[in-house]
Amino acid sequence: MIPEGIAYGGDYNPEQWPEEVWAEDVRLMREAGVNMVSVNIFAWALLEPREGEYDFTRLDKILGLLHENGIAADLATPTAAPPAWFFRKHPEALPVDKDGRRLSYGSRQTFCPSSPAYREAALRITGAVAARYADHPAVVMWHIHNEYGCHNAECHCDVSAASFRRWLRSRYGDLAALNDAWGTTFWSQWYYDWDEIIPPRATGAVPNPTHQLDWRRFCSDELLSLYKAEREVLREAAPSVPATTNFMVMYNFDALDYWRWAPELDFVSNDHYLRSTDPESEIDIALSGDIVRSLAGGPWLLMEHSTGAVNWQPVNRAKTAGELRRNALAHVARGADGIAYFQWRAAKAGAEQWHSAMLPHAGTDSQIWRDVVALGADLKALAEVRGSSSPASVAVAWDWNARWALELPSQPSESVRYLDVVRSWYEPLWRSGVAVDFVHPSADLSQYRLVLAPALYLVDDASAANLTGFAAGGGTLAVGFHSGAVDANCHIRLGGYPGAFRETLGVSTDEVFPLLPGETLSLDGGGTASLWSERVRLAGAEAVTSYGSGPLTGVPAVTRHTYGDGTAWYLATHPDPGTLAGLLDRIRTEAGVEPVRETPEGVEAVLRRGEDADYLFLINHGEGDASVQVAERATELLTARSIEGGLVTVAPGDVVVVREAR
Repeated sequence: MIPEGIAYGGDYNPEQWPEEVWAEDVRLMREAGVNMVSVNIFAWALLEPREGEYDFTRLDKILGLLHENGIAADLATPTAAPPAWFFRKHPEALPVDKDGRRLSYGSRQTFCPSSPAYREAALRITGAVAARYADHPAVVMWHIHNEYGCHNAECHCDVSAASFRRWLRSRYGDLAALNDAWGTTFWSQWYYDWDEIIPPRATGAVPNPTHQLDWRRFCSDELLSLYKAEREVLREAAPSVPATTNFMVMYNFDALDYWRWAPELDFVSNDHYLRSTDPESEIDIALSGDIVRSLAGGPWLLMEHSTGAVNWQPVNRAKTAGELRRNALAHVARGADGIAYFQWRAAKAGAEQWHSAMLPHAGTDSQIWRDVVALGADLKALAEVRGSSSPASVAVAWDWNARWALELPSQPSESVRYLDVVRSWYEPLWRSGVAVDFVHPSADLSQYRLVLAPALYLVDDASAANLTGFAAGGGTLAVGFHSGAVDANCHIRLGGYPGAFRETLGVSTDEVFPLLPGETLSLDGGGTASLWSERVRLAGAEAVTSYGSGPLTGVPAVTRHTYGDGTAWYLATHPDPGTLAGLLDRIRTEAGVEPVRETPEGVEAVLRRGEDADYLFLINHGEGDASVQVAERATELLTARSIEGGLVTVAPGDVVVVREAR
C-alpha cells in the first residue's frame, strides 16, 4: 500500500546513471526521509529494445533495491515516450499540426493520440509491465503515462479526423443535429456527408466556434480513452493496485477537461510549477491546490514540482531561502497527502539537464539537499494530517468548456482571459483566509453559503438552472461580466445579456463596451474599473455602484438582487483589486462566510479537519513576526511543542502547523 503518513519522493530515473550509483541513491533517499518514488516513466526504449522483445533486467534490480530499503514504487507505464524504432516502423503515428506539418520524433509525446499503431504498442508494453510486476512487493500504485496532452493535445492528421467524426456521430447521432448545433448555415458551412468534416485546421478566416469547441472536447476524450485502455490492462493484472496519472492544473495548460478525467482515477495527482514572472506565486499554489483537491473530492498527491529552477521558461528563477519548504507545505495545507519532485537526481545530459532536483548537480554539499532533508523531517512530523478533509462554505464555478469557449477567436475582447479573471476573484478570498472549493456548475451546491461564477461565459441549461436554483433556495450567487452569454453549443442566448442569468440577477444588458488596454473608468462608489463595461438596465435589481466616467456614466456597474430566498450579485465590469476585494468582502460577509482564522496581513491560514482534531496551517509571507490566536490547548506539530496561552507566533517566511483538539 501507499506509505503511511505523507508520501515523499520524486521521479527516479536510475537508467540515466551507472548501476554503481544506485546504492548511493537509496542510501541518500533514506537519509532524506523518502518513502516513495516514481520509476520507469521514460524507459520504454530500454524495456523493449525491439518490438515484442523485453529486457526487464535493469528494472528488476531497481525495484528489488527499492524494496530492500523500504522505499515504495509508483511504477509507471512508459508510454509517454515511444522509442525510435516504433516511429521508423510507423511514421504515420507521428502527429500533424494544424498547418499540415507532420512532426518528427526525437523528444517525448510525439505520437498521434488516435493512432491505432500507437495504441497497440502502448497496450502491449503496459501488459508486459503489468504481467511482470503485478505482485511485486515494491509496487504500491500504477503511474499511467505522464502528463497526458502536454505536447500532443491535438493531432490534425487524417486518422484523427476519422476519429473525430466517430466522436461526433456518437455525440449528435445524425448530421441534421450536428448542423443545428454548429450553426452551419453561417458562411455556407453546411455538411451533407460525415466525410466532409475535418479537424479545425489552418484556414483563411476564423473557424466555426462550435467546431473548435467540439474539437477541444474530442481531443480531451481521445486522450482519456488511452488512459482508460491502459488502466483496464493494469486492473486485469492487479485489481487491488490503485492507478493514477499526473494532471497539470497549471496556469498555461487547459487541454483536458479534468472534471471528466477525475472520476476515472483511483486517486488524483497533479504537477505544479511556478512562473518566474509571478510576483506572488504563493497565490498560484493555493489556487491550483484548491482546484486539484476539489477534483479529487478530498486528499490528493503532488506528483511533481521543483526544488529550485525549472528549465523551460525564458528565465528560470531559483527559489529563495525557505521557499522550497513553504511551497511544499502549502500544497499539504491544500490537501496534498504526498509531496514529490521532478526529479530525484539532477540529470547531467538531455533536455532537462538544467532542471533542479532533490539531489542537485552539486551533490549533498548544497542548500537544496539540506532543505530536502529538512522537509523530509517536516513531512514525517505531519503524518497524522494525512486523510483529513478541507471544509469550505464558498465555491467557485469552474468549467473547462467555459474556458475554451471564452478564449476562442472573435470575442468582444481578447484581453479577457479565463484564468486571469478567476484568479482576480480568488485572490481577495485567499488574502482574507476564506476556504474555497472549486465546483463544476452542475455540482451539488447545498453545502455552500456563497457561490461565485467569475467567468462562466458558456453554461448549459442544466448548470444555469442549478446555479439560479441555489440562489432561489437561499444562497448567495455572485456572477462576473460576460457570463451566461452562450449555451453548450456556443450559441448566444438571445434577449439580452447576461443570458442565462438575466432573471436571477434582475438586470438586462443590450450592448457590451469592452475597454482598450490601459483604459479605465471611475466608479461612483470609489475605485476604478478596466477591461469591460456594459449598458446595464435594472429589472428588479438595485445598483450598488455605477460608472462615474466614460460613455456609460450613471449606468449600473455592480448590482444586487433579492431572488427567491437568496441574493444574486452581478459585477458587470472588472473593478481594480482593492475595489473588487471590498465588494467580495461585503458579499461574503452578508452571506455569513467567515475566514478560517483572523490573521495579520501576509499570513496565509488554511485548515484541514481530522476525525478528532483540526490542523491549522499558518504560512507567513510577510517580513515580520506575526501572532495568531489559536485554541488554548494546542500543539505545534513541526516542533512538537505545546502552545501556551492560545497564541502562536509565526516568523517571517516560516510555517507552523497547529493541532487543535476538537
